Amino acid sequence: MSQPAETRRAGIVFNPIKVDLEKLRAAVAEAEAEHGWGESRWYETSVEDAGQGPARRAIADGAELVIAAGGDGTVRAVAEGVRGSDAALGLVPAGTGNLLARNLDFKPGNPEHAVSIAFGGRERTIDAGIAQIEHPDGSRTEHLYTVMAGFGLDAKMIAKTDEKLKKRVGWLAYIDGGVRALAELHPVRMQYSIDGRASKSMRVHTVLLGNCGLLPGGILLMPDARPDDGILDIVALRPEGPFGWIRVWNKLVFENGVLRKSAAGRAIIDLNKDVRSVTSLRGRGITLRVEEEQEFQLDGDEMGMAVAVKSWIDPDALRVMVPA
Repeated sequence: MSQPAETRRAGIVFNPIKVDLEKLRAAVAEAEAEHGWGESRWYETSVEDAGQGPARRAIADGAELVIAAGGDGTVRAVAEGVRGSDAALGLVPAGTGNLLARNLDFKPGNPEHAVSIAFGGRERTIDAGIAQIEHPDGSRTEHLYTVMAGFGLDAKMIAKTDEKLKKRVGWLAYIDGGVRALAELHPVRMQYSIDGRASKSMRVHTVLLGNCGLLPGGILLMPDARPDDGILDIVALRPEGPFGWIRVWNKLVFENGVLRKSAAGRAIIDLNKDVRSVTSLRGRGITLRVEEEQEFQLDGDEMGMAVAVKSWIDPDALRVMVPA
């Protein structure tokens, strides 16, 4: 951020459905005054444009800081608009998951504090995931994601989550969606190649691609994932038998969330012979193709059906303001 403090300006890209605009304006005005910034400009998202266009307009108008105020979809879209620019990204999480904010140690439920961090926190450079999706009609689209992408249980869960329930109970509504999605879920054959190596085949229920590893509820899906390590983490879920999903849940919640925190716990993990239900892979990129089209999601956004995906990490793609 190179300009003198009195000439620096921020652009606020906000989702009018997610934020209390009056409170947000008051918090921004206070933070501007405290940190010596000029008056921010405001840009509203819409159904047609979730944030990419407003973010780019803010940068064209001279914003050195673009603040995404909304849910995960708004954050992802604004990050996509900010990528490749000299502007920093600020976060005012106001959704149910708040995935990127959780992975960057924000305290949930405090938008005023988040505004203060955006103007006066420290800057952290993080990677971004990029996904090129091939759709059943042969068309291709390319998108950024900040946390996770994938198909299978997660994508079906998001598609089946009731929006009214989500407003009432927050991220817990995804559990209801997940239970209903299980009835439709069946394994699919996937051909995949990591970092251009020889192609392999795997039969899976779910594949997740991660730039970060933490989910709501403290579920550490990818223990080794770091948002600034230049590496794409990949998890394939392959439950087998009547207790398959119980073993998956035990692996993700108990082993990753509890046992990995101690040397004794890690020793217990090493003794566990069930390595098929959850397969973890790492690399800089992956190309995968499925035998039948699958619903695909990015940071909780439904992206339609996919028959193939090429995904990779864009290192140091975003400068994000985080808690000091």
